[in-house]
Amino acid sequence: MARQSHWEFFDDRGRLASAPRTPVRPVTYIQAGAALFDHGLLPAGVFGSAHDGAGPDPAKAGDLPLTDVSYLGSGPGVDADAVLAAGPDLVVAVTYGSDQIYGLDPDTAKYLEERVPVVVLDIGQGRSFDEVRGRFDALARSLGAAPEPSAAAGLEAARGRLGAAAAEAAGVRVLALSPAGQDSVHLARPGAWSDLRALSACGVGLAEPEAGAGVNWSTTDWAAAARLEPDVVLVDVRANAFPVERLRGAADWDALRARARLLPWNPEIPPSAPAHTRFFDAVADVLGA
Repeated sequence: MARQSHWEFFDDRGRLASAPRTPVRPVTYIQAGAALFDHGLLPAGVFGSAHDGAGPDPAKAGDLPLTDVSYLGSGPGVDADAVLAAGPDLVVAVTYGSDQIYGLDPDTAKYLEERVPVVVLDIGQGRSFDEVRGRFDALARSLGAAPEPSAAAGLEAARGRLGAAAAEAAGVRVLALSPAGQDSVHLARPGAWSDLRALSACGVGLAEPEAGAGVNWSTTDWAAAARLEPDVVLVDVRANAFPVERLRGAADWDALRARARLLPWNPEIPPSAPAHTRFFDAVADVLGA
């Protein structure tokens, strides 16, 4: 990949990031790094959010070779000087519909932005699955990644398979959730998640939790989840979700598990064609099971 004499990119805050040469050592939020890696770009380091722990979350990492990428901490544990010590020539972060950088304290973000170009891309509910992926595609191209027609073709084929599977499984209800404990669960509001809206656009029937507090989630008990009578359950498998193996023996979870097909779900799916293809294929497979 040839390095340009000058590089610039407008991020989703409307800010221009620029550098004398095309960056080759990005430090990124782990989800963003996974997306860039799918374009053939290996981050110099990644960081997590305040929900993450001392090590990288494999569920968020996609195909990132975590043994080859420095992990620089998570949320309040991200030290700006440690990030700079990794020698980045670009920081790539995400936001959920605001200027607030996700996964970095404001002071840390400000300190970094005064010293290295920062690109922040919006993955919030105001963006569609395709729009979010398109923005990461544009960033990757600006960094020298070549478009891969086969990846785009594979995604469209997966979208078609999912649509056909949804049509065959008319009436099947899919519920997305994140276990919070033996007595509580976060039920996803489908309209708040770009991946769930993408499923709906392909004809997948999604279970809607009861109205109430919570924009992205309805936090309730397992009995409420069981009352929705889903046929398929997308289960959050990120490291901050309560482990499902510790739910065994809870009556409502056992009833849910006996009734529904379970599919591991990463609500922070990397915004790339390969990751989206895998997601569509996995849902198509479970609908057809």
